[in-house]
Amino acid sequence: MKRQIWAGCTSIVAGILSIAALSTSELWWAAGWAILAVVAWKLTQAWQRQHPIPLPFSMRWMLFIPRGHSPQHLKKILEPQPGERILEIGPGIGIHALPVAAALLPGGVLDVLDIQQEMLDDLKQRAEKQGIQNIIATQGDAQALPFPDRTFDAAYMVTALGEIPGRAAALGEVRRVLQPAGRLVIAEAMVDPDYISLSALEEEVKNAGLVLERTSGSTFSYFALFRSLTT
Repeated sequence: MKRQIWAGCTSIVAGILSIAALSTSELWWAAGWAILAVVAWKLTQAWQRQHPIPLPFSMRWMLFIPRGHSPQHLKKILEPQPGERILEIGPGIGIHALPVAAALLPGGVLDVLDIQQEMLDDLKQRAEKQGIQNIIATQGDAQALPFPDRTFDAAYMVTALGEIPGRAAALGEVRRVLQPAGRLVIAEAMVDPDYISLSALEEEVKNAGLVLERTSGSTFSYFALFRSLTT
């Protein structure tokens, strides 16, 4: 397991122990655990930014923790329409993929791409249980998308871009596979160690040939809608 994962787990456990100590009025213990939690989190952020990695499948339970990016909020800014073909990069266990896929019916398709086959297998099982059959799962690298040019009407990434080592390459690939004037939604949350600020994200996406159209949320947890330049 990578060191940022160990540091992240340490931060979570220390935070829980700090709260537990505080609830029993053990103030010194609470302060000590809180300091450890903060230090471990800072290390997690530093190491994740130096060597980005995806969330391991063994820690997929963390995806259930609310971070302000509900599927309802995503659909409001993405505006998936029946019959469209949309791409999600880094779908995890499908918290956003399943509702978006349902919104594309009838006739639409959601492609999901993840570097971890275990995540895709888990997602497909969840989709089968809900009777959702319009999801195409592909194992692959976002830095070299296995799709032809101008394949998708829209694409989105929810707290996934910062996990990709070559973000510029990934954004360029997304731009390539989008239709002219296609939509890209990127969501980020400050609680994630690989958080990307909106100002930094706007510059990176602009370099890939997309422009910011609008945002929703706050600095701590936001959605940003970009549109590919018509060519």
